[in-house]
This record gives sequence, structure tokens and C-alpha cells, in this order.
Amino acid sequence: MGLTSVLVERTSGMLATRLSRRSFINRSAFAGSAVMIGAGLELALTPGTAYGAICSCGDPNCGCGSTCCAGYTDFCCAVNGGYNYCPTGTVMGGWWKADNSSYCGGPRYYMDCNATCQCADGCGNGFGFCDTGCDGLTCGCGPGGCDAYLTGCFQFRYGQCNQDVPCVGRIVCRVVACVPPWEVDPTCTTANAQDDGTAEQNVACWTAAPPSPPPPPCYSPATNCQTVAMAASADGAGYGILTSFGRLFTYGDLADSGDVSSLALNAPMVGMAVTPGNGYYFAASDGGIFAFGDAPFSGSMGGQPLNRPIVGMAATPTGKGYWLVASDGGIFAFGDAPFSGSMGGQPLDKPIVGMAATPTGKGYWLVASDGGIFAFGDAPFSGSMGGQPLNRPIVGMAAGSPGHGYWLVASDGGIFAFDVAFLGSPA
Repeated sequence: MGLTSVLVERTSGMLATRLSRRSFINRSAFAGSAVMIGAGLELALTPGTAYGAICSCGDPNCGCGSTCCAGYTDFCCAVNGGYNYCPTGTVMGGWWKADNSSYCGGPRYYMDCNATCQCADGCGNGFGFCDTGCDGLTCGCGPGGCDAYLTGCFQFRYGQCNQDVPCVGRIVCRVVACVPPWEVDPTCTTANAQDDGTAEQNVACWTAAPPSPPPPPCYSPATNCQTVAMAASADGAGYGILTSFGRLFTYGDLADSGDVSSLALNAPMVGMAVTPGNGYYFAASDGGIFAFGDAPFSGSMGGQPLNRPIVGMAATPTGKGYWLVASDGGIFAFGDAPFSGSMGGQPLDKPIVGMAATPTGKGYWLVASDGGIFAFGDAPFSGSMGGQPLNRPIVGMAAGSPGHGYWLVASDGGIFAFDVAFLGSPA
């Protein structure tokens, strides 16, 4: 037995005592490849280089205790511009389930995105992977460097998805969701594979929302297609449009009292509400509240545990209270804001993304990302975009005066008006 084989065998034995079967297979295979493609004894005996290779480092400059050396593939949201979806040039090759994940409150699903092959070298004769020179990848750390997981390193496939694709490249990233894979990619079968050892793997960009593909290119440099909310002035003759990075655009008679675009934010902005005087609120996805002008602070969900992130808010007509709404339609009321019902616990075609209150404060509307409208209390239904084709998803709404109409706003700043006047948009 040669020195290389001894190294791989001993390394695999050490890893096997600490890892789940799938992780062990990945890491030992990676360690063997790393040693075999080196310069024999020179690589095996060079301090640092061989050490980094054996502990599955995508970059030999990373220490074995770093994330890039942990032996796990990076999440797609980390390598695909924040989108939890298989990138262009990849195909979903298979999936596995991890039970008892605290992030999903039960089963969590991992879907590998394998690179598509640009040539057929290496494929065939029962081998389902093309040569590494055909998949266009370079094994390394994700965009976060040593603090990121691996990308383009592993030839592995469970195979329950896109079974019509017989040959694939290495894994670019993994889509992670709280919903079954066949709801993300209809080609996936229900044949289950399981590795509970991955249940707590996570990255900062991951959310529990169902995965969705990246949108088409953005042609709105002012908003960067990150519009998240809008709110109307007290008399309905103006409104403000808010981006996730805290920039506010005002139209009509809504006065600009400042925004948070210059601040380092703990969580993105998701909602906005206007007081009857000269003030307004911003809400962050963690339930934090920012008050401007004469808007009084009446409490928040900041620092509190949430089943789903906050996605919108509305203020009472007195300006002494407000509601927050979560993506599942759950409602949180503060100050003099009454609870008039919610969609919490109800099945939704698309997640809730915003809300608006009636002038009386005795009702409100919730809007979903497909433009569907849910009315509560004395809020009348004036139409919706539900079932209509949209260039960009709906992200928020605002009520007009005297409360029989409303505006919907899309992520590029586009406006849809129902029984209210169109006053302009940044799109």
C-alpha cells in the first residue's frame, strides 16, 4: 500500500468516527482526490498544503477549523446573488431530508445543484459524472472565502431529480427549504434519502420562505428592484415608497422626514406606515420599528422570537398604534390598534407581503406577492392582481381616502391603482 493510500485510509478512518455516512463519503472522497492530484510525496509531506487538503479545504490557505474546511457544500443563496435557487448552468440532481431541524421546526430538505456538462468526456459505462474539465467549475470556497462553505468540489448525486439527465458535473450549491423538493422542482421523486447531520447547517442569507428563481434583470437603478413597501399620506393625496436598504421616495403631498439608507441595518426594511400628522414608521423584518417626524413609538417585535419574518405594517388613524404582519398572515397589534383577524394558520398560495389599514382603524387589507387581497373588519374589497401576470412580484400596498381603494406596489416600483388615482412611480 502506497503512502497516498495510507493517508487516505487513515484520514477516512478518523473522519468516519465523527461524521454521518454521507458527509464521511463526501469528505473522504474529497481528501483522496486532493492528495491524488498533488505532486505525490511533496504534497503529502508539505505542512499546511496536505493538511488543508485532507480536512477538505477549498483553499489551502484556510485553517482546518474554518467553515471552508468543514466538508459541506455552500447554500445557493450564498453563491447565486441571494436567491435560494439552482443557478444558471446547473441542474437539480437529487435531494435528502434532515429531521428535527430547528430552522424548519421539523424536516428540512437539501437539494443539490450539479453543474451541467459542457462535454461528455468521462460519462458513460455506468459513471454519471463528466470529467472536471467539462463542468466549468473550480473547487474552492464560496463568496465568503474561508468563512464560506465549499463550491464545485464534490462529485455526488442522490439522483431523485431530473433523472432524464444521465451525466452531471460537480455540485455548485444546495437549495435548502422547509418544503418538499417536488414542490420546488416537479421532476423530483418522493424517494427519500436522509442525513440528519446537516439539520443545523446554515448561512446568513437563508430564509424559510419557499425557494423562488431569480427575477429577470432590473431596469430601475433608483430602487435596484428592492422596493418593499409603500404608504399613503393622511388625505390620500400622496404616498411614500420604501426600499429594503431604507431609501424613501415621496410623491404627492407626503413630506420627507428622513430615512435609514445611510445606516448599517441589522435587518432589511419591509414595511412603512404614515401618521395623520407629519410622521411615519419603517418596520424591519425582525420586527424592529423606526419612527420619523411626529410618529410615536408604541412597541415592536425586535428581539422577540418569530415563526415567520415581519413583512409589512399599517398605522391607526390616531397615529397612536400600528399593526405588524408576518409572511404567514399573522398580525401583531400595538398601541390602540385593534385585532380584526388574520391569515395566520390559513393556507396561502403565496406569502403575505404587506398590509394597509382603513381610515376608521377598524379594518385592514393584507396583500400577497401575487397581488391577492385579503380584507378584514370594515375593509372593502376593490380588486386585486391575483391570477394576473406580473413582471415583478407585489411587495406592499397603501390605502387611499376615504378607504374604498388602494395602491399595490411591485418590487421594481411599479404601481397598480384600484379605485384611487395613479400619482407616479420610480419604475
